[in-house]
Amino acid sequence: QVQLVQGGGGAAQAGGSVRLSCVVSGYRASKNCISWLRQTPGQERRGVAGVFSGGEYTYYTPSVRGRFNIVQDNAKNTFYLDISGLKPEDTGTYYCAADDWRAAPCRHRDISGDFTYWGQGIQVTIAS
Repeated sequence: QVQLVQGGGGAAQAGGSVRLSCVVSGYRASKNCISWLRQTPGQERRGVAGVFSGGEYTYYTPSVRGRFNIVQDNAKNTFYLDISGLKPEDTGTYYCAADDWRAAPCRHRDISGDFTYWGQGIQVTIAS
């Protein structure tokens, strides 16, 4: 059974940094994909970053490129999302999501896709 357990997050100041974690069990990252999505009140959940094909391909949306970084630690079965240069608009609930490499989100490298496995979500609040 695949499980994703998230950690990190919380409150931070603009300009600072945070690290979010996503511990994955029952899942092989070598071929599969992980996405990080963000949801804000009244908005749909949208992907901000993803890693595909076991880490061969990484994508960041233009709004976060250069500030968000996915780190994959295979020894710990953990994916991290490092966020630097925090902005108030980074505030939201962050989810990690995963799927089998044969599933549509992985095949199409769709960071906002309909993933099968989800973390519980974690709140990040950035004060200006």
